[in-house]
Amino acid sequence: MTVTVETGQWQLDATASTVGIRHRTMWGLVTVKGAFGAVGGTGEVRPDGTAVGTLTFDVTSLDTGNAKRDTHLGSEHFFDAGHHPEITFAARSAELRDGDQVHIDGQLTVRGISRPLSLTARVTDQDAAGLTLSTEFTVDREQFGMGWNQLGMIRGLTTVAATLRFTRAAA
Repeated sequence: MTVTVETGQWQLDATASTVGIRHRTMWGLVTVKGAFGAVGGTGEVRPDGTAVGTLTFDVTSLDTGNAKRDTHLGSEHFFDAGHHPEITFAARSAELRDGDQVHIDGQLTVRGISRPLSLTARVTDQDAAGLTLSTEFTVDREQFGMGWNQLGMIRGLTTVAATLRFTRAAA
């Protein structure tokens, strides 16, 4: 696929985008999966072809299929949604490399704690209306103050999988 991206403003199409997480719990025997129902974002492709932008995820929109667990995830033990209602990823630099690969350097902020994050995304679809990026990466939740671990049930990294559809912003 030959990828060319127009300069200018872009916006996330929340209805065509998904951001999910999965984490092994119960000593690695069970994988909990969830998705954020409310995501947003904007970006700008600069004349030199690089891009910058911001994605936001409403913490209270995380749905794991279990209301009690979702409430616990929003509590101070995990996301602390009362004080930190959004997760943000600020892309400081995104650069198309090797055909359809996009190298992204940015900053992930969870619970008010920011950490650098570099990842690779792939352009999986491009047409006149916009483009779609897909990525999967891992995050250590303890780096963001989420160390709650009753009986040692929760270990390891959380995997984040995202499919993000961007369209040209209205002028």
